[in-house]
Amino acid sequence: MTALTLRDLDVFYGTTQVTYGISLDVARGESVALVGESGSGKTTVLKAIAGLAPDWRGEILLDGAPRGHRIDRDFARHCQLVFQDPYGALHPRKTVDDTLAEPLAIHGLKDADRRVREMMALVDLEPGFRFRYPHQLSGGQRQRVAIARALMLEPKLLLLDEPTSALDVSVQAEILNLLKRLRAEQDLTFLLVTHNLPVVSFLCDRLAVMRTGRVVEIADVAALKAGRLSDPYSQELLAASAPAMPAPREAIE
Repeated sequence: MTALTLRDLDVFYGTTQVTYGISLDVARGESVALVGESGSGKTTVLKAIAGLAPDWRGEILLDGAPRGHRIDRDFARHCQLVFQDPYGALHPRKTVDDTLAEPLAIHGLKDADRRVREMMALVDLEPGFRFRYPHQLSGGQRQRVAIARALMLEPKLLLLDEPTSALDVSVQAEILNLLKRLRAEQDLTFLLVTHNLPVVSFLCDRLAVMRTGRVVEIADVAALKAGRLSDPYSQELLAASAPAMPAPREAIE
């Protein structure tokens, strides 16, 4: 079954049109990447899905149900966004406990103490971090908190906006391994924005290549690994990434 459907999605910022006719189906349990250079409209697509870019036309369907143009609580229970910058995504005056418990309070869910402890364990955060503030955490630890917050409402679809690009290389591998494990254990669906093709080859099943607000190619990751992307722009991206194309290792050994 399809978890997410985009049909002819045009997104606007004021009078400026940013995306043009984006159409994409993401199956349940699938991991799909939107790739392309900066300014191609990748993050704008995620923002439209999440309700942060409400000026759009076309269709956004979640499990076959149409998405409205605003943020709503019911949608938040099914879909969450993990931002690129772990330094800016967390409130500086809220502890990890406050950050993780807040979604539960907003949605009137109880048993916060147990849920917070379980979620910290799920993302490999030690209990001692629970009452620390963001400035007391490393970049990787902050991103683990951001991922845990996104999972507190038990959504099935995660929108991931360059979730490792602001981290050191060794920490990137840790977070990628974590995301891969969580996808399998929690039966999650991913829509990932990145410009890093090795990340796509490691974490995703398919990729949609975007250029100037349009999808120019949709391909299986097997085609990416074999160097068989067909669109000339896709081939340029592949050539630029060629020295780094070996995928991240399954774990840091």
